[in-house]
Amino acid sequence: MIQTKRFAGALFAFLFFMNGHANGLIKEKLYELNIAPKQKAVLILFPCFPCNIENTKNEAQFLKNLKQEGITTLLLNYNMKLYLSESEKKEYSLALNSIFDRNKIAKENIFIGGFSSGGNLALLLSNYLIQTKNAIQPKGLVVVDSPLDLERLYDGAQDDVKKNVSEEAVEEGNYLIQLFNDDLGNPKDNIETYKKMSPYLVSSDSKVNIEYVKDIKIRLYCEPDLEWYWTNKKRTYEELNAFHLEKTYHSLLNLGAEKVEFIKTSNRGFDGKGNKKPHSWNLIEREDLIKWILN
Repeated sequence: MIQTKRFAGALFAFLFFMNGHANGLIKEKLYELNIAPKQKAVLILFPCFPCNIENTKNEAQFLKNLKQEGITTLLLNYNMKLYLSESEKKEYSLALNSIFDRNKIAKENIFIGGFSSGGNLALLLSNYLIQTKNAIQPKGLVVVDSPLDLERLYDGAQDDVKKNVSEEAVEEGNYLIQLFNDDLGNPKDNIETYKKMSPYLVSSDSKVNIEYVKDIKIRLYCEPDLEWYWTNKKRTYEELNAFHLEKTYHSLLNLGAEKVEFIKTSNRGFDGKGNKKPHSWNLIEREDLIKWILN
């Protein structure tokens, strides 16, 4: 079973053993920094739950040669999480500042993103950075098919186990149920905890973790391929991450957000090997992303 706990303090263990390279590429255990020679922006990316830097590079095809466009990339290995405690938010922000400072990266035009659970972390951390007036201030946020509502994720995990349609979905469902029961409890008994830890909670329209990002550029990506999801997992639209994202989008609009986009893609969901997979980094179209970041 994959380890479910990681201590945020470990983020600093490797920050002081960095090896710079002439081509601007710096590789460490917890991150990989690819510095653009003429930096115009910085893109920080969190991986999916069980994933790492190599997975991100293999799957996120839009990353290829981004530094030639003036975009420095910071790929993170901070995974195995769907939510962050207040102490973890602080530790992560300190770690990012240390990476920027030691490598003399300008703290300008910073974009933070993530895929799947990584999108949860990107949103939570961005909200925290703005709220606390941190030296790192995100200009934009990219969330790719993320399960923002932990209450609905818990209920969906129970449904997947009961349906018993997909072995993968059943295994993931059992894992999530155990994880949430151990860490947060059952949402029926601990809804305030879920409200505090979820990026967004549909049942209560909880805005606590999105209110500070309302004034920055935001892109919420999904590909609700209903035929694929019904065939492979017997899921309806209300059971998809897309539903969480759409509800979050409307809540942000109600907060007054003017630069938020809810992007439903079609036929872009493929993994790095070309297999159809609506839950994918590749919902992001490269040239469109570059234009969005630089304009």
